[in-house]
Amino acid sequence: MLILTLNCRRFSAQYQLYDWNRQALLATGKVERIVVGDSFVTHRVPGQDPRHLDGECADHKDALQLILNTLTNDRDGVISDVAQITAVGHRVVHGGERFTKSVLIDENVVDAIKEVATLAPLHNNPNLAGIRASQALLPGVPQVAIFDTAFHQTMPEMAYIYPLPYEWYKNHGIRRYGFHGQSHSHAARRGAELIGKPLEECNMITVHTGNGVSLCALRNGASVDTSMGLTPLEGVMMGTRCGDIDAGIIPFMVNEAGVSATELDLFLNQKSGLAGIVGRRVSRRTVVDEAVVGDARCQLALDMETYRLRKYLGAYIAVTGKPDAIVFTYGEDWEDWPVRGMALSGMEHFDIKVDLKKDEEALKGEREMLISAEDSGVKVFAIPSGEDMVLNEDVAAIMGWQ
Repeated sequence: MLILTLNCRRFSAQYQLYDWNRQALLATGKVERIVVGDSFVTHRVPGQDPRHLDGECADHKDALQLILNTLTNDRDGVISDVAQITAVGHRVVHGGERFTKSVLIDENVVDAIKEVATLAPLHNNPNLAGIRASQALLPGVPQVAIFDTAFHQTMPEMAYIYPLPYEWYKNHGIRRYGFHGQSHSHAARRGAELIGKPLEECNMITVHTGNGVSLCALRNGASVDTSMGLTPLEGVMMGTRCGDIDAGIIPFMVNEAGVSATELDLFLNQKSGLAGIVGRRVSRRTVVDEAVVGDARCQLALDMETYRLRKYLGAYIAVTGKPDAIVFTYGEDWEDWPVRGMALSGMEHFDIKVDLKKDEEALKGEREMLISAEDSGVKVFAIPSGEDMVLNEDVAAIMGWQ
């Protein structure tokens, strides 16, 4: 019962090998610079130093072959043969309205993923490449698709329909879908367990953090609103994405500066957010450090991100009522997210009080922490991201394993 999970992006592929019987992580890693050249894999086995291995990857099939070779080689391997892999789970970013849960992949599923690829071309196409590579290199092994958007399919129509011509929704599928579903699902489950209530009785707000940031409002354990929309561009200010802006800015820049659709996509997704304000792509930790020594643009970027996050939290409290908990997740670059405590420090009027010493301790990561003050009426938690575990659990459920 060994599960290989894959998260394939344009130029990278993350993987994890998990032993479901023993509930044990065997290995994890990431292949980088797929297609662009000088490819390599960073391979991690629990309790050992990371290993860096070179291997040219012209496409995602080459990347998966490098992963399989690494998992089975004499020095770094954790299994003797790829035949030991029982199932493969694929993170698929966009499932449109068709998929409300994870599914076993067949050609009909592949066709459906292709159909909605226009809604997330930078994500679904690499996801499909990973599926095709797995089918070729691991023939006969069951493949499972786990969709980012599925968790948010419980949103009511009033929350997911845009105030645009209704025909745009009916004819083109333009609506709010939401993303980071695995992260929000795990945060909701853990939040319920940590406060000692059944999930279906919990109202809470979950916050996925990283270079991309999203919030989810949950009522009775189900997603009723989320900050990302048709694409991951909507919502709060992020590392390189602008989040919410006046839509009129787009035609203005087209007419005023002659900016093309391709350039607009690049600006809004890759050159905005923190990167846009600071003027270069930097980590939040760098922004904080440079703000402390007087960099005005870094301070502005930090103030903007904090303010916009606080506004969303306030809006979602209006949706959920007083929440049972607010749960922040962290994964890669968790040490770059001091924005969490900064945003919450202004929420005392909602009976949300953060213990700044606990929040600072939480920046060390690696464990779940209660970071709210003892007299806070709302519990606030910081927990490691459980996206990979959700993938494993969904694969196991599809396979019928206990």
